[in-house]
Amino acid sequence: MQGMLIRHAEPSDYQPIIAVVNEWWGGRQMADMLPMLFFMHFRPTSFVVENKGKIVGFVIGFVSHTFPEEAYIHFVGVHPEFRKDGVAGALYEKFFAAVAKLGCSIVRCVTAPINKGSIAFHHRMGFTAKDSEKIVDGVPVVEGYDGKGEDRVLFSKILDVERN
Repeated sequence: MQGMLIRHAEPSDYQPIIAVVNEWWGGRQMADMLPMLFFMHFRPTSFVVENKGKIVGFVIGFVSHTFPEEAYIHFVGVHPEFRKDGVAGALYEKFFAAVAKLGCSIVRCVTAPINKGSIAFHHRMGFTAKDSEKIVDGVPVVEGYDGKGEDRVLFSKILDVERN
């Protein structure tokens, strides 16, 4: 992360990110999951990392309106050349700090069971997968979470937040 800048996401970041997100995800069609509204309405809890003026990572997240003590990470992406540089971890830590200041004590996120890298990363970051009767490669999977045939691993993390 040396020499890199973490800042809030801005609407102007949308086009540069959407132009590369499918490529960063190995050709998987992911851009449809990331509409512009996230860059407009969730700036206080969404961040990008720049290296020499170029975006190399981002996290899009928000505080739940239904459960105000919970925050949700909707999407994270890191340029493949920067994946071993601590970019994702730094983005998550920045997000944790931002939502803790807003009163959140739990962070939730979801990933696909085929995304082994994401599953391993979330475990390293202290997330726990929600128990489920269906187990895939040793990981509990919630069947049909995002629709028929769209199983997901549901993660949560309790933040170390001091309450006054």
